[in-house]
Amino acid sequence: MTSLSHFEIVQIVDSENLPIDAQPRHEMRRLNLIHRACYILVFNTQGELFLQKRTADKDVYPSCWDVAAGGVVLAGESYEASALRELEEELGVQDAVCLPVFDQYFEDLGNRVWGRIFTCLHNGPFVLQAEEVESGQFLSVDQVLALGESEPFTPDGLAILRRIQGLAGG
Repeated sequence: MTSLSHFEIVQIVDSENLPIDAQPRHEMRRLNLIHRACYILVFNTQGELFLQKRTADKDVYPSCWDVAAGGVVLAGESYEASALRELEEELGVQDAVCLPVFDQYFEDLGNRVWGRIFTCLHNGPFVLQAEEVESGQFLSVDQVLALGESEPFTPDGLAILRRIQGLAGG
């Protein structure tokens, strides 16, 4: 079975993050094209981060823990619009205030992405999107980083969390 996300038209960018094309998601993955994504780190009022477990059938980093909600930016979509759309799709959060923190390039064998990182404040409850999110929980940033030493995590997410912790002086 092929998910609808397989056919999403994704914004393709060059190494400087300038739009150059639009391709279906499956072609972007097959050709390992540089694309845009939004990452939203969701904190509660106690400063804990919402950690989510990705489903086993995700096209990249299946069954890994992820520090952020988010996903690919669609062709013609802004990072900000993508962040609001992804929060609603994945966690059921509407009318969130997403604060941009920084843009970051990440590359590994199967993923080349320009990400815009946002934070938002939300205490839940969440409505998890069954196709993408297996489970989730709030943990302190230190607990998340410790778990990252023994459990499989999205590598781009851990890079972002370490950078945010550095910005906070942690």
